[in-house]
Amino acid sequence: MRFTNLDMDALRSFVAGIEAGSFAQAADRLGRSTSAVSAQLKKLEEQTGTELVRRSGRGLVPTDGGEVLLSYARRLLNLNDEAVGAVRSPELEGWVRLGIQEDFGETVLPEVLGRFARAHPKVRIEGRIGRNSELREKIASGHLDLALVWDDGASSDAERIAALPLCWLGSAQEEPLWQAARNEPLPLVTLEAPCLLRTLACNRLDSEGLAWRIAFVSPSLSGLWAATAAGLGVALRTPFVRSADVRVLDALQHGLPELPSLGLSLLRPARTESSASRHLATIIRQALHDTLPEAWMSQP
Repeated sequence: MRFTNLDMDALRSFVAGIEAGSFAQAADRLGRSTSAVSAQLKKLEEQTGTELVRRSGRGLVPTDGGEVLLSYARRLLNLNDEAVGAVRSPELEGWVRLGIQEDFGETVLPEVLGRFARAHPKVRIEGRIGRNSELREKIASGHLDLALVWDDGASSDAERIAALPLCWLGSAQEEPLWQAARNEPLPLVTLEAPCLLRTLACNRLDSEGLAWRIAFVSPSLSGLWAATAAGLGVALRTPFVRSADVRVLDALQHGLPELPSLGLSLLRPARTESSASRHLATIIRQALHDTLPEAWMSQP
């Protein structure tokens, strides 16, 4: 059987074109001419034997075959870049300290640690799962080299990676015990203060003139999911990694305020960034691209 070796440069142009919505913009990002990028796309279509993109308005969207290839292309490029980084920096040593939100502790963190350890086995990495305020304090005090934090607008120099939708969450088994028409305080399930999402929930309810009460407080997400699943109250969170026993509530149907998206950013201390920290940031970006829906990712 004769195997086809996909062209990595063509794959990179294909991914950049889909993410930018046009191959003219992709050409600008890649420092190439539009005709060169178009030629690479044509080569990729010849290699795969299928049409990969179609026009939608003024932009481009992937065909069914293009969507399949897009997922593989991102993984191939990530592995390629990881391999090149490992070869070019074989003697990278030292240590790097990473802080990450609990929301990503069981999903993104294992992937990040595994990739980094394979690429840089001589670098010691220390990880901390913490709350937003704690991670920001440790970045400011120099006790962390890199942190993945919710973007509350406090740091203008933070690197926005994604924007996750916020939503009201309730039990998947129990009907909410509260309705706006009853004029009863909304029972809230929250994390311990200080908590960015707890504050946001209270402020949103106050702005709509809706009464609320704290029904359950947890120091961890597992406790928050358990209380919400049991029907003790309503939680405000992103839908990412929510418990299977928790569902997204329709805000209009339940008389709850509409919610914005919440930015997810990489935060670094003001001092000079180390090579290990830069490599770790690259792997975090790649892991998030692999994990989060494309619609949530911030465009470069």
